[in-house]
Order: sequence, then C-alpha cells, then structure tokens
Amino acid sequence: MAPGSRLQGKTAIVTGGASGFGRGIATKFAEEGARVIIADLSEEAGREAAKELSCNFVRADVTKREDWERLLQEATSASGQLDIVVNNAGAAYTNAATHEVTEKDFDLVMNVNVKSLYLSTSVLLPYFIDNKLPGSFVQIASTAGVRPRPRLAWYNASKAAVINATKTMAVEYAPQKIRFNSVSPVVGDTAMTHLFIGKPNTPENRKVFESVIPLGRGSTPADVANACCYLASDEAAFITGVNLEVDGGRCV
Repeated sequence: MAPGSRLQGKTAIVTGGASGFGRGIATKFAEEGARVIIADLSEEAGREAAKELSCNFVRADVTKREDWERLLQEATSASGQLDIVVNNAGAAYTNAATHEVTEKDFDLVMNVNVKSLYLSTSVLLPYFIDNKLPGSFVQIASTAGVRPRPRLAWYNASKAAVINATKTMAVEYAPQKIRFNSVSPVVGDTAMTHLFIGKPNTPENRKVFESVIPLGRGSTPADVANACCYLASDEAAFITGVNLEVDGGRCV
C-alpha cells in the first residue's frame, strides 16, 4: 500500500481531536487519506485544527447522546459513510489518595472515559449493523488500565473498563465484521500530564514517571497516531480485541 493512502476513501471520527494525542491521530489519518471529523469541546481549537488539516469539525460533548447523533449525521451527510471511530477524548483528576477523591472527580472520569464509549457504540453500532457495513473502533485507553499506579485509582479503573469493554465487543461484533481495539499509551507530554504527575509538567518532574519506561521517554502523539492508523487500516483486517501498549516497554 502506497504511503499516504492507508486510509484512502475512509471517513473517521476522532474525539478530542483538537489537541494532544487526538490532534496527532487526526493529523496522521488526514495524511493517510481519510476524511476526518474532529469532535472536541473546544470550538476555537477544534476549528483551528480542522482548518489546518482541511477536515470537518463538530463541537461535541462525548457524554451526550445527542452529540453522538450529530456526529453520525455529519459523517454520513458529508461523505455518505462512516468507517472508523477513534474514542480518544478522556479526562483525569490530579493524583490523590483514593479516599480523598471527590465524587465530582469520580463522575468526571467515569462519564468521559467510560460512558462516552457506551454512547458511541449505542448510537453508532446500529448504523454499521443495519447497513451491513464493516467498521473499526479504536479506543485510547492507558497503561493505567493494565499496570496501575497508586493515587489514580478511579482513573485507572475507568481505563481498565475501556480495555475490558473493547475486548468484549470485539468478540460480540466479530460476526458483523466490526472490529474493536484499544491503544494504551504511557504518560506523555500533553495537557493532562500535570494531573498524572501531580506537579507542574516540567522535564524534571516527568523524569520520575519516565524512569520506569525501558525506552526512556513518554508516548508522543505520533506514537499513538501510528498505532491507531495501523489498527484502523485494512492492514489490520484480522486484528480485533487487541490492547496495543504504546509504552516503551513499561508494561513488560
């Protein structure tokens, strides 16, 4: 397959696509020929990213069913189809002793990280099933869901739920040729990094986390995007139910 054509002719929704890992994924998908729809809460950042990548933007709250319905309509009206869904939007809270985590923070990670996955599949799966179309869902999970650290218990639990639900749906919808995979980055340099390390996001403070990564650095948007591109492409047509750890060996 020629470079720049791995996703040619496919339409993809990328949630949280205006920044961080999501921006990297949207960029990679556009470079590989996909028609990308960026979904993000930030209208300014979303429109800027869409303009730069020559793709569409929909302001969307992934915890709202009606916003998922609008995303489906945008995909099918803009290109007549939907092929790929990347559930990248996520939330975290500042690391804290588990007994001190507020109910608000608990609800935040469960709604954004888990309920969004429920809503995306609840709204979008009927489209694939009713039209007898194959599809690819890629969820951005985390090494926290595989090898959790202390003081992020409910964030860790939310990402473990994403991985488990992804594997369950992979088996359930394989007969319909709808694939489900997840990608688990280790900590990187994004707008949420300071929440995980509990300190300002400086190279010095990241070193504590990066010291346990055998390859010696955190995940980058390009690392995550490359993994997502493979899983979403026809090259991975026989891959489903996989949690791909993009972590420099952290989970070994």
